[in-house]
Amino acid sequence: MSDPRVAAIPVEENGERLVDVRAGGELRTDGSRADPGGAFAHLRAGVAERLLHAQSLLPDGLRLLIVEGFRPPDLQRRYFEEYAAELRAAHPRWTPEELRAQASRYVSPPEIAPHSAGAAVDLTLVDGDGTELDMGSRVNAGPEESAGACYTLADHIPRRARLHRTTLSGALEAAGLVNYGTEWWHWSYGDRYWALQTSRPTALYGPAGQAPS
Repeated sequence: MSDPRVAAIPVEENGERLVDVRAGGELRTDGSRADPGGAFAHLRAGVAERLLHAQSLLPDGLRLLIVEGFRPPDLQRRYFEEYAAELRAAHPRWTPEELRAQASRYVSPPEIAPHSAGAAVDLTLVDGDGTELDMGSRVNAGPEESAGACYTLADHIPRRARLHRTTLSGALEAAGLVNYGTEWWHWSYGDRYWALQTSRPTALYGPAGQAPS
């Protein structure tokens, strides 16, 4: 996300509202990243519609599990600063530019964060009993913790986990979402990164307001 080409993409905000993905009951949510206001379960309407389509493409017995969607800008800023502080302690000789670039590989800078636009979602797969499938690492496992298994194309994860990632990717890509390659669980539609990856001249969504109560 530190690539200057991402920040250079202009936004033509389409005004689409944030919707609660829990409302219809079709999409499952995980409460591990829940916030008091329920922002985590909100996404732009167009993203939510595409997730429903992606779920319909999954093999029988599998469903999406939404871990986190909309992230208020203040929370995004806190995540970025906390991770940058961890890297600064581990690499005290890095310049501010190096620190920002490395931190941005895992946590988006607040000003361009897809989550704060309601355009990005962290998710995984579950079976019919709601048990999470083996994806090679946990959701939100950093590159240091996971020894690189968080990267979508990591080649040292179990074969079954690789197959599960392929199943997830196939459904989400068919629904029009794009993946951020350092996080197998992170997918988005309509944000600046999506625009760059799909050669669109503009993004559809900029930073969104707080999710409705």
